[in-house]
Amino acid sequence: MTSPHFPVRPDWLAQRREAVLAPEQPIFDCHHHLWDRPEGRYRAEELMTDAQDGHDIRASLFVQCRTGYLTDGPEALRPVGEVQTILGWTQAQPRYPVGLIACADMQLGAKVAPVLAALTGAGQGRLRGIRNATAWHGDPAIRSNPNPPPDGLLRSDAFLQAAQELARAGLVLDIWAYQTQLSEVAAIARKVPDLTVVVDHCGGPLGLTPYRSAEAFDAWRKGLAQVAALPNTRIKIGGFGLTVMGHRYADAPVPPDSAQLAEDWGPHVQVCLDLFGPDRAMFESNFPVDKGQFSYRTLWNAFKRLASPLGQPERDALFWRTAAQTYGIDESLFTP
Repeated sequence: MTSPHFPVRPDWLAQRREAVLAPEQPIFDCHHHLWDRPEGRYRAEELMTDAQDGHDIRASLFVQCRTGYLTDGPEALRPVGEVQTILGWTQAQPRYPVGLIACADMQLGAKVAPVLAALTGAGQGRLRGIRNATAWHGDPAIRSNPNPPPDGLLRSDAFLQAAQELARAGLVLDIWAYQTQLSEVAAIARKVPDLTVVVDHCGGPLGLTPYRSAEAFDAWRKGLAQVAALPNTRIKIGGFGLTVMGHRYADAPVPPDSAQLAEDWGPHVQVCLDLFGPDRAMFESNFPVDKGQFSYRTLWNAFKRLASPLGQPERDALFWRTAAQTYGIDESLFTP
């Protein structure tokens, strides 16, 4: 299937170049992808161009996206190729990424243990967690993956058994799910209390019709509250460039500025902060997925605007400390 993401248009993005706000704020970009696909390339060079564009990006975290899988050998071990590929691409910049979220088939259940061991070995000390493709909706218009997964993965006994193996291995579980699946996310976190569960992209609030309504917003908030009530959960704030969020900045003649983004995203960000607090929330770029809608510089300026009413300890939590603690990253990277 074709990509559901907006294409990256450098000439369009270049029309908006605002000054960097709070350039002294250290940042850990805790969610980005790397790939080389027909629709575009985003490898080490492209990542570093963004990371060095004015904001103080001290380190980053790669999240699986089916890059460079092995093409032979046991099917379960083919995601090891992604870890090898990413480390090969980024060997000159070991902090970008400083950690990796890989893929392991959670439908293997308890048999995922040797796969986790293989990924850990390939990761050379940088493997931090696992994520699967699990965002599913019955409406085919709601799609954030070129190959959407089937329904029911998060509810399966196998997924729960694999989650228990992650906890034993000391790995984090990242989950990308839509708001309609948040009760399933909460069930996993409740049944495996020793596992840290990170909910990606604000818990998947949907902005497409018929979900662009006050009732849908309230349903998202209530679903997310179930997750936030569990102490072993965390949330990534971002992903607003995803088509399923409903924003259509890419349709405008010029890119949005950070003031517009902060205004548009404010209600969702405030709910995330009210439910999780800065000590369990973290800002993410979700690049290059979101790059079709706004630039890296504008994105982080928007987050800085949204965090500006908070004190410095709370801002540090959102921009780096929560993510560093969640993923076991050396905090000295972000301090003087």
